[in-house]
Amino acid sequence: MTASFDIIKALMEGEKISQSAISAFESTFKALVSGETGMIKEDTITAVEELLRTEDITAESDTSLLSQTVVLKLNGGLGTGMGLDKAKSLLKVKGDNTFLDLTAKQIMSMRKKENCNVKFMLMNSFSTSEDTLNYIGKGYPELVKEDGLELLQNKVPKLDAETFEPAKCSSDSSNEWCPPGHGDLYAALVGSGRLESLIKDGFKYMFVSNSDNLGATLDLPILSHFASSSAPFMMECCVRTENDKKGGHLCTRKSDGQLMLRESAMCPDEDEAAFQDITKHRFFNTNNLWIQLERLQEIVDKSGGFIPLPMIKNKKTVNPKDDTSTKVLQLETAMGAAIECFDGATAISVPRTRFAPVKKCDDLLLLRSDAYIITDDFRAALNPKCNGVAPVISLDKKQYKMVDGLEAATKNGIPSLVQCERLNIKGKVLMSSKCVFVGDVKLTNESDEAKTVPCRKIENEDLNLTLETEKKCVIL
Repeated sequence: MTASFDIIKALMEGEKISQSAISAFESTFKALVSGETGMIKEDTITAVEELLRTEDITAESDTSLLSQTVVLKLNGGLGTGMGLDKAKSLLKVKGDNTFLDLTAKQIMSMRKKENCNVKFMLMNSFSTSEDTLNYIGKGYPELVKEDGLELLQNKVPKLDAETFEPAKCSSDSSNEWCPPGHGDLYAALVGSGRLESLIKDGFKYMFVSNSDNLGATLDLPILSHFASSSAPFMMECCVRTENDKKGGHLCTRKSDGQLMLRESAMCPDEDEAAFQDITKHRFFNTNNLWIQLERLQEIVDKSGGFIPLPMIKNKKTVNPKDDTSTKVLQLETAMGAAIECFDGATAISVPRTRFAPVKKCDDLLLLRSDAYIITDDFRAALNPKCNGVAPVISLDKKQYKMVDGLEAATKNGIPSLVQCERLNIKGKVLMSSKCVFVGDVKLTNESDEAKTVPCRKIENEDLNLTLETEKKCVIL
C-alpha cells in the first residue's frame, strides 16, 4: 500500500497538485486498500423525520451579514452526459441566457438591491476554466477584474481496478486523470490558500451551490438563520418525491447521532428498497450548503490539512469511450458528506423553488418552456399558472439523451407546457412554439423519420404520429 501511494504521490506532485489534495486522496486511497467499501448499511442509520422549514425561520434578516458572505458556484462540469464538450454553464437555458449569464445577473442584481458588494467565486475545473473566464470577461468584465474570482478544482489519478496502481491509457494520457468529485471543494480552498485569505479578509460564511441550479440564490433569511444558529455547517434539503428516490438522502448515524449523507453509490444492493422508500427517508440534499469558514479551518487543522470525507468508489474504464479498455476505479468524495465531519451540523427543509437543476434534457426542455419564468432577480421559478406543480417530462432516452437531439426536435420553437401535467415522448418528433400541450400528453413515432407534431392544442391525447394524417405545421 505504501509503495503504491508513493507512486501516486509522485504523480500528483509532478502535476503541481497541492498537499491538501494529495492528503485527501491518500485518505480515500487508504480506505480503498483497507477493504472499506464506502457502503452505509440501513441497519446503521435512522431516518430523519422532521426538519425546520424555511417558512418557520424566526431570525430577523440582517443585511450586514452579506458583506461577510461568499457565494461560490461549482462550475467544473462539462455536461458530457448530455453530449456537451464545454462548460455546462455555457448552455443556453432561457432565450439567449446561459446558466452563467443568469448566475452573474443574480449577483449583480443582489449587489444593486442590497447596496453591498457580495463576493462571488467560481470553482472551475481545468476543462472549464478558459471558456468560462473568456465568456465572463466579454459579458461581465467587472466580475473578471475582481480578486479571487476563480478557484480551480484538482484532479486525481484513475486506479487500475485490479492492482490499485495508477492506470495507463496509451491512446490518450489525459484519460489517466479524473475529477475527485465536488468534495474537492475543501482541498481546493485549503491548498490554494483561499480559505486562509478569506478568513483574514473578514469573511465568515460561504454559500455553495451547483452552477446548473438557478434556484440556489443567496437568501438573506436563510443566511440570517444560519448565522444566528451558530451551526458550523447547514445543508438545504427538499422533501423527496418519486422522481428523487434514486438520489442521496439525509440520515442519522445510530452510533453517535451525527447527521450523514448517503448517496446511491453508498447503498448496498440489499438495502436498495429502503434507500428508495421516500416515506422513510424523506429528505434529499440539494447541494446548497452553508459553511462557517473558521469552523472549517479548525477541522482542517485538526485533521492534518484536509477534511476526511467518506469514499465513493465508481467503476469505469480508463477510456470512457472504449468499454474494452482497462477497468479502473475513480475515487470521489461528495461535498455534502462533510456534514458528518462537523459537530453540531444541521439541515433545513427548503421549497422546490431553491432546487431547479438541469441534469438531463427532460429538465432542459421544462426550463426552456413557459412552465418556468425568470424573476426580476434572475431566478428560474415555476410559472404561477402551474399552480405549484411542475409538469412531469419523460423523453425517449435514445433520441433525447443528448442536447443536439432535443434541439433538433425544437428547432422551430419550444412548445407550451404551462398547462401540461405530464408529457411522454417516444421516437423522433418535430415540435414548434405553436404546439400547446395540456393535461396528460403522449407522443409516439415508431418510424425512423422525424414526424411533425400538429400545431394546435393537444389535450389529454395519446397521439401516434406514425399514423397522423393531419396537415403539417407551417412555421412562419
